[in-house]
Amino acid sequence: MRAAIFREVNAPMEIGELLIDAPVDREILVRTVASGVCHSDLHILEGTVMGGRGPLVLGHEGAGVVEAVGPLVTHVKPGDHVVTCLSGFCGQCEQCLSGHPNVCTANPTARPRGASPRLRAGDETVRGFLNLGTFAEQMLVHENSVVRIDPEIPLEVACLVGCGVLTGVGAALRTARVEPGQTVAVFGCGGVGLSIVQGAAIARAGRIIAVDRLADKLDLARSLGATDVVDASAGDAVAAVRELTGGRGVDHAFEAVGVPALVRQAAEVLAVRGTCTIVGVPPDGSVFEIPYGAIRPECTIQTCRMGGNRFRFDIPRYLSFYQQGLLRLDEIVTRTMPLDGVNEAFELLHRGEGARTVLTF
Repeated sequence: MRAAIFREVNAPMEIGELLIDAPVDREILVRTVASGVCHSDLHILEGTVMGGRGPLVLGHEGAGVVEAVGPLVTHVKPGDHVVTCLSGFCGQCEQCLSGHPNVCTANPTARPRGASPRLRAGDETVRGFLNLGTFAEQMLVHENSVVRIDPEIPLEVACLVGCGVLTGVGAALRTARVEPGQTVAVFGCGGVGLSIVQGAAIARAGRIIAVDRLADKLDLARSLGATDVVDASAGDAVAAVRELTGGRGVDHAFEAVGVPALVRQAAEVLAVRGTCTIVGVPPDGSVFEIPYGAIRPECTIQTCRMGGNRFRFDIPRYLSFYQQGLLRLDEIVTRTMPLDGVNEAFELLHRGEGARTVLTF
């Protein structure tokens, strides 16, 4: 099969042929149909997270059709349409059993140490990013890394719910638990930020303020539910948000990029007893500096892991929102490209152009 192979930091990925093993035990073989190009993959490519160790098939926001299953698989069968998710779970650890499988403390989705590799380039072992690797024509993954979905939903949009949409909508609905009538500010309007905007709208927030430096993203945020927009390139974004709220601040602020300076801004726009949720993935070693006097009394600053998801429940639920017209996914897909365009897709992502590029197979 063909795949995009990452070998070294800040170098183009190569499109090459890989050998893929047959599924064993609880593994499934999936024919990839679509994969979103996510910032988390860009972090690996640029070496800011996990040290950028190759060879690796990147991609984790995928959707496809099951081709074969191992003898112990119970969740899916050949022909099923599935979405992948990096929140693979064991169902046995303390976090899984207490209702938080998104922070499972086991590593159930990898093959056991010493087992034959899932992917090879000749005699060389190639890993799948996060035990997935969706930038390939096929994926060999654990069944606890996928969820079966309605086959009527186009896989080119369904793939987005595997990471960016799951994280953004979940950040609003699950992690922050936005309530009707509350005021929200979202810093960064890429795929995740736009999903936070939509999650806040689904939660019936009273006011949703989108903050970004690019006019096209602000326009898109407004069309997806933002009531106000702030052009961060035009001046002090913190002052602008405070002015929009009459000096009160917001009940919820979300940082959706992974930039420490934006975390500070998000904290500084909070109202009394407000909550700042860090959704973006900052580079390894990042430090957040927030002067104590810059935030209001009894505020909370929290992190968000993949939207606090229970993905086997949440992904079909969010896709039902899409079918009902409550969650708009088609607008988030700003470009589609074949696998050969993967390096161009990352260039666009690096420049901040568009919301989401989707690779189609």
